[in-house]
Amino acid sequence: MKTSFLDKLIGKMDRVDPQSLQSVVLKLAREKGFLETLFNTIQEGVIVTDADGRITYLNAAASQLLGIDPVRSIREPLSRYLRDLDWHKIWSADKDEWRKVFTHELEVFYPQQRFLSFYIVPVVDDEHSVVTGMAIILRDVTETRQRAQSAMESEKLSAITLLAAGVAHEIGNPLNSLNIHLQLMERDLKKLPAPQARRIRENLRVARDEIVRLDQIINQFLGAIRPTQPELQPAAINDVVSEALGLMEHEIADRDILVERELGEGLPRLLLDRAQLKQAFYNIIKNALQAMRSGGILRVRTEADESHVVVSFIDSGGGIAPEQIGRLFEPYFTTKKEGTGLGLMIVQRIVREHGGTIEVESNQGQGTTFRVKLPIHEKRMRLLQASRDESGKK
Repeated sequence: MKTSFLDKLIGKMDRVDPQSLQSVVLKLAREKGFLETLFNTIQEGVIVTDADGRITYLNAAASQLLGIDPVRSIREPLSRYLRDLDWHKIWSADKDEWRKVFTHELEVFYPQQRFLSFYIVPVVDDEHSVVTGMAIILRDVTETRQRAQSAMESEKLSAITLLAAGVAHEIGNPLNSLNIHLQLMERDLKKLPAPQARRIRENLRVARDEIVRLDQIINQFLGAIRPTQPELQPAAINDVVSEALGLMEHEIADRDILVERELGEGLPRLLLDRAQLKQAFYNIIKNALQAMRSGGILRVRTEADESHVVVSFIDSGGGIAPEQIGRLFEPYFTTKKEGTGLGLMIVQRIVREHGGTIEVESNQGQGTTFRVKLPIHEKRMRLLQASRDESGKK
């Protein structure tokens, strides 16, 4: 119903009989209720403001996407919730510029990290050609961005794998050559006096040990980067967690860190690659220790629900900035001076190859939680009951 009709109705209010007026009011109420029901069922968020930029209406989706209280927010300035926009520029723009200038994407961190695409259109009084408010349409594009991000990560991982293979080949050849020449030098030592040969032989032993160590590092690096199919065997998750903690036992003691184990009892055995998953847990634990530096508490918890076993690593470190959480699993992204930016990328790959997911929650100054969810393979599928029509037939 157009505003001009309402204006005419109000102007003639004293000449309208009560019955006709009641009919119009009921019709308006029905239309308002229908529109509100319609707006509250769509997935896109809708926010309407008045000419002062104060919220006059928002639907359920907008409330959920932005974490806005649907009652308290009415008459509140929209700029209070979307602070980064240049509202002065928006309100001073010409009508022809609105759609071109005011289409944006934003990342929100509360109540849940999401990527939103939105555009702003003016609410115009056609009769007087003035802007009486604005309508903001929001759409959740998190899944679209995640799919694009996954594709980019896959391409980066392929590039890293090729680079790693090339580097390993270039380093491996000199190492083999060095090893051969060390063997030749050991043969020549037999011609030298025993005291002199003993000293040189010890130096050669140290050099050979270092060559072996470098070769092992290269093989471990390639094993971590190359996408290998996990060799799944039934195993107890608590055993894998305990083994990973055992690898860090000395560093935990040196850093004066208290480890609290809350390992659930009676957890189902999982099909997993013990070595790969232990490496993933090791990388998470190492990051937690480095975040706490000296002193702190690392809480390790295992539990299960109907579909997953959940392993949580909760540290009391300094936490992670919100803008960095979304980049934690990117190749080469690191917040540490001596970090490579590959550790968490490897963790994510291993967890995904086990059919699981990994979540990160962090509060700056309070600590970080890494939560690994692994599917219970015996319950990966559930048959749904066939739907029935009103007559009760399948």
